[in-house]
Amino acid sequence: MRSKSLFTTLTLLLIASQVIADPPGKHIDPRGAHGRLIIAGGGTIPTQVYEQFQSWAGGNNAQLIIIPTASIRADDPDQVKEIITAWQLRGFKNVAVLHTRDRESADAREFVAPLLDATAVWITGGDQSKLSKAYSDTKVEEELIELLKRGGVIGGSSAGAAIQSKVMIAMGQLVPRIGTGFDLLPGTIIDQHFTQRNRLARLTVAVNRFDDLVGFGIDESTALAVDRRFMKVIGNGNVTVCLGKTRHQNTETAVYADGDYIDLTSMRRHARDRSSRPFPAERVNDVSVNKGSLVIVGGGGMPRPVLDKFIELAGGPEAKIIVLPTSMPDPISSDYGKKMFESVGATNVVVLRDRNKQDVEKESFLTHIKEADAIWFGGGRQWRFVDAYEHTKALPLMHDVLSRGGVIGGSSAGASIQAEFMVRGNPLGNRDPMAAGYTRGFGFIKGCGIDQHFAQRSRFADMSAVVDKHPQLLGIGIDEATALIVEGDVGEVLGNGSVHFYDRQKPLGNGDKDYVSVPSGKSFNLIERKLIEEQE
Repeated sequence: MRSKSLFTTLTLLLIASQVIADPPGKHIDPRGAHGRLIIAGGGTIPTQVYEQFQSWAGGNNAQLIIIPTASIRADDPDQVKEIITAWQLRGFKNVAVLHTRDRESADAREFVAPLLDATAVWITGGDQSKLSKAYSDTKVEEELIELLKRGGVIGGSSAGAAIQSKVMIAMGQLVPRIGTGFDLLPGTIIDQHFTQRNRLARLTVAVNRFDDLVGFGIDESTALAVDRRFMKVIGNGNVTVCLGKTRHQNTETAVYADGDYIDLTSMRRHARDRSSRPFPAERVNDVSVNKGSLVIVGGGGMPRPVLDKFIELAGGPEAKIIVLPTSMPDPISSDYGKKMFESVGATNVVVLRDRNKQDVEKESFLTHIKEADAIWFGGGRQWRFVDAYEHTKALPLMHDVLSRGGVIGGSSAGASIQAEFMVRGNPLGNRDPMAAGYTRGFGFIKGCGIDQHFAQRSRFADMSAVVDKHPQLLGIGIDEATALIVEGDVGEVLGNGSVHFYDRQKPLGNGDKDYVSVPSGKSFNLIERKLIEEQE
């Protein structure tokens, strides 16, 4: 009896997994750091690093606090005077020093009072363990985070860089001793004097131990300028990103030079995902929609027949349509997309602009999704949809719309997000067809990747690259003002252009196109991966 029950449970779980495969790992707050940081690798700090720090600090109106506690000379009054003078010569008029080695003092309100009015803090070099011993998990750390939240900036060099990650490399040449730093740059381990002191080995050991964290090795005379999630390398050296070895992946490193940008959230998501099985799987599910239907539009204009078809599939003019415009940056208009549907007769259109997990999981938001006959994903950047809804209670409810026979549609970014494999998800730009950390779409249709604005932006080679790397996927490229209407295993093309299908399961002859173009009015069998010929 027990074995039968277990078999039934496993069967139900298998069926559920085919409907929606939960993204791997835990939710990652996409916003990144609490504010702005300067993380310098030691040595001589370039002028442009100080200039960026001063600009973020408020320029001539900056209120700067220096924390010299990492230095063995921090208790020397002459050292304090030297520090203040040096920063005044850099253009900071208002400079004060905050220092103690006593944790009880660091937890006192009167001690942290100078931080309440500060616009900037600089943490000097030395021994990061001294900083941790004095300030970790005290009111000093609390007020540093509050400073970031109100728009201030925190910078540091050498030890002042290492202390900025919660998991802190305290010392050690080949095998690091791990301590506790400040949680200023979440999900990371920071090392400094990186190339000059040959510290790749110790950072590798650290990220192998904490394989869900991202290692940043910063060279001397180099800094990371962090603005929430977006980071820029400044200086004469490099920043090395190191990801640890997992059951499924070997250690991975990448080197970034002056002027290069890094997205912290992408890196954190990539580190998290590497602990799971490789994605996409070698064998993918059939490309079809078991229940409900999809309207997948390639951006550009929205032909009237496409809108009419969406309304029809939703159940008619009185159907409840939810518009999700969160692929756009804030501020978003409260009637985004609403007039478009009302212009063709829709009478019950609701726009939901919430994008933070806490707001998305409010009962009022979830109730709208539960009541929806149709969902429309707007245009913009598809990674913002992932940030808004992945690992929330809302995403399974969106799949439920299909399960009860409803329709999900979207244009441009709202097209790509519908696929299991998400094309063009790099938050740093839309040129890359594949972006580590942002390759998982919402999987309303399995076994494929979808790109848009296809012929108009000459994206044929980009889709070739996707299916060359992942030949198990069906590549789908949709022209502007064109829709792929998916019901079951059939995709009907509707609109002004064509839809282009890439199938690496079939051999290519020399000189042959690696795709099949299907014009408006024609249909494509998504499982058999072939054009449906008209019946005579």
